[in-house]
Amino acid sequence: MRILLIGSGGREHAIAWKLQQSLRLTKLFIAPGNAGTAQIGTNVPVDVANHDEVASFCASEKIDMVVVGPEVPLVAGLCDDLSAKLPSLKLVGPGAAGAQLEGSKAFSKAFMAEFGIPTAAYQTFTAGDVAAAKEFLRKLEPPYVLKADGLAAGKGVVIPHTLAEAEQELDEMLSGKFGEASAKVVIEEFLDGPEFSVFVLTDGDDYQLLPVARDYKRAGEGDTGPNTGGMGAVSPVPFADKHMMAKVRERIVEPTLHGLRTRGIPYTGIIFLGLINVKDEPYVIEYNCRLGDPETEVIMPRITSDLLSLFDSMFDGTLSQNQLSIDSRAAATVVMASGGYPSSYEKGKTISGLDELNDCIPFLAGVKEQEGRLVTNGGRVLMLTSYGLTYMEAAEMSKRSAASVHFEGGFFRKDIGK
Repeated sequence: MRILLIGSGGREHAIAWKLQQSLRLTKLFIAPGNAGTAQIGTNVPVDVANHDEVASFCASEKIDMVVVGPEVPLVAGLCDDLSAKLPSLKLVGPGAAGAQLEGSKAFSKAFMAEFGIPTAAYQTFTAGDVAAAKEFLRKLEPPYVLKADGLAAGKGVVIPHTLAEAEQELDEMLSGKFGEASAKVVIEEFLDGPEFSVFVLTDGDDYQLLPVARDYKRAGEGDTGPNTGGMGAVSPVPFADKHMMAKVRERIVEPTLHGLRTRGIPYTGIIFLGLINVKDEPYVIEYNCRLGDPETEVIMPRITSDLLSLFDSMFDGTLSQNQLSIDSRAAATVVMASGGYPSSYEKGKTISGLDELNDCIPFLAGVKEQEGRLVTNGGRVLMLTSYGLTYMEAAEMSKRSAASVHFEGGFFRKDIGK
């Protein structure tokens, strides 16, 4: 099969790494890709925001399947437009209607309320509702959770610990702190407990659950500092046992698929459930319409099945029959980030030490090749993934590898796995 993978991050490097292992793969293109995907497939300078250009490329290169990594093209309706132009194309990713599960927090919270899916109590507000929003805040116990309605690159959630801070954050968000993404703000009660990520591969009817992971969102050690796109991840998650996962299937996965069918929303691809364990009960924090990053970098190495065959089975009705095999070992990834991330940071810093790694899998994210050397080109630069008998052992191996890779200003969390 000839595959086009959309995206340029560590997630896409990990997906490409796994797809490349399939005997069914004939040719792999990545648009636009990065220095890591260039080692596995063929990077192509296709403008992903130009849906006509993507369709023309698919037609000219006789692409059989498109796998969409990031959320922005999904929310923008890339799969809808490709399907209209090339009906035989297999598209791993929902259309714009399904992608609203991630594209609009207000949509997803209303969806959960309609179909009885456990989540935090909430209300949604706009700039004209400031007084009512502050009144709602006063009814809640601290800390407070404020979420930008739209896409904000994983940074649109703030958790103030005082009412004064919450009111200030509300004013800033409704005044454009996250641009159009925070034209609406969802305020919800704070749920306390450990988080975990569940990935549902589905054709809209049947589904398979990929390995469960947990990521670390805060920039600083001890879960301090601002939210990021993720500073590391581990898999499996000890408390996500058969007992917990039975609840996840019964109370969240199956009602979500039922809700999509009831609303007439077709969905082929990944539903990412950002969950929290509150006193041994699972609640949904958020939906995403694609694989997570950096969770992908720990779940792909744990999948021993043919990923391309899994994807293909969504299109011929055999998904539930396709055997999903998981490596019994744990995995952990540590993110190396640019100094200043998630705020402003410099690019173009030379990366050294990657060639000397032999006990981890390096996935490249914000990296490009420049004059024969690898340099930083983003906030999250590298994801270093290791196996271990336990996720703690795997995390220690990844941290040792991270300590041997260098670029000016680079940092990583030394408490991943705790």
